[in-house]
Amino acid sequence: MLSGTTALGVSAYLVLSFPQDAAASASTMTPNEALEAAAKGEILFVDIRRPDEWARTGIPRHATNIDLRVPTFVDQVLEARISDTQPVAVICARGVRSARITRLLTEAGVGPLSDIPEGMLGSGAGPGWLKRGLPVQSYER
Repeated sequence: MLSGTTALGVSAYLVLSFPQDAAASASTMTPNEALEAAAKGEILFVDIRRPDEWARTGIPRHATNIDLRVPTFVDQVLEARISDTQPVAVICARGVRSARITRLLTEAGVGPLSDIPEGMLGSGAGPGWLKRGLPVQSYER
């Protein structure tokens, strides 16, 4: 159970609960794999970045944007799934927050999970969604 998550907020929970190098119990996907799976409806694809980040770069096509800092983050992910067994894939800017959030979602009983470690902007895992030229949709506030 995620006791204290609402009082702390998800962001504080992630920082306080998991070390920087904590490995999440999730598989990984490339941005191309995530786009294909989301287009087929095989996964719930969640962009967990902040609204200002969505406004700057757009949101990956077929992604649902849910700000990981909101106290109802886990509830919103659960509500967005089409079934209790639908896989969830998460993306952030560079793969750091997505790795951490997979731990939170695992603890909440959500799974199966996939992390997209390249993120939107690229990381050591690869060039990222934007440099791969994958489609985005604009963010409307």
